[in-house]
Amino acid sequence: MHAMKALVKERAEPGLWLVDVPEPVLGPGEVKIRVLRTGICGTDLHIRKFDDWARQTLTLPLIVGHEFSGHVVEVADGVEDIAVGDLVSGEGHLVCGKCRNCMAGRRHLCRNTIGLGVHRDGAFAEYLTLPATNVWVHRTPVHPDVAAIFDPFGNAVHTALSFPLVGEDVLITGAGPIGLMAAAVATHVGARNVAITDVSDERLNLATKLGVSLALNVSRDTLAEGMRRLNMHEGFDVGLEMSGNPAALRDMIANMTHGGKIAMLGLPAADFAVDWSTVVTSMLTIKGIYGREMYETWYNMSVLLEKGLDLSPVITDRFSYEDFDTAFNTAASGRTGKVILDWSA
Repeated sequence: MHAMKALVKERAEPGLWLVDVPEPVLGPGEVKIRVLRTGICGTDLHIRKFDDWARQTLTLPLIVGHEFSGHVVEVADGVEDIAVGDLVSGEGHLVCGKCRNCMAGRRHLCRNTIGLGVHRDGAFAEYLTLPATNVWVHRTPVHPDVAAIFDPFGNAVHTALSFPLVGEDVLITGAGPIGLMAAAVATHVGARNVAITDVSDERLNLATKLGVSLALNVSRDTLAEGMRRLNMHEGFDVGLEMSGNPAALRDMIANMTHGGKIAMLGLPAADFAVDWSTVVTSMLTIKGIYGREMYETWYNMSVLLEKGLDLSPVITDRFSYEDFDTAFNTAASGRTGKVILDWSA
């Protein structure tokens, strides 16, 4: 058995540990991948902190991480259309293939989904194995850094493309990496105004680099003031809630036009009150979003990049995997874009 380096949640306490573990062994229908880059996600921060969610969800020890890019090094017998040397990313939601939704081709709605780096060993390692059905081959050239963030980019694309955006006024609450990518998508596909809110000036500055109409710091300015600056009178047509913050959703609901549509990706930490009477009287649609559509979202992502969407401003920090502690602290600061770990050395 060969050993490899991996970031492991070894003990039921805060922290992650860089240790030697056995290389994964290729199973039937699987692909083995040499990891090049990984992205740090909010989920990984929860696991490192070992909060209530992590305590209830994880079986330890566990190799964490689910955002990655890498080269295929081995392919199981019978796997077609994936070759050694291919640059790949991976869909981190593994579905059962047997439930009603899977059988109907709605795999993103599988009731039995398990998560890479949450329910099974993940991508913060030199090698990982994944079912071939979860491997996305990059058929057009893409930088390994960008390929590593296809999972969160997919969250952004799935959310942004939930409702038609052409010519619409779009409000995005939360300028974290996924909010920033959603803003880039909304601008790219032809929304009229794209307003994004946050309380971090650093993140709002990144948003201006991506071409938004308005980046509003809601610790200083109101949405009403933002709408005045955009010369808007009737409220937003489409809302993308990316923060999980109760005030953000309440603010959004209060500033939607009648018949407005809201897609919610941000995961609240606790229950909170919502002004349901406004939802009813303004005839709003609220849609929950989780993960990516398999594999419609992946096609959308590849095509958007092919057509000139530039995600490079969203990636703000790069570290060697050996400096994972500094990288995680940077990601946890809430002031940066996407943080990448390099495993290629």
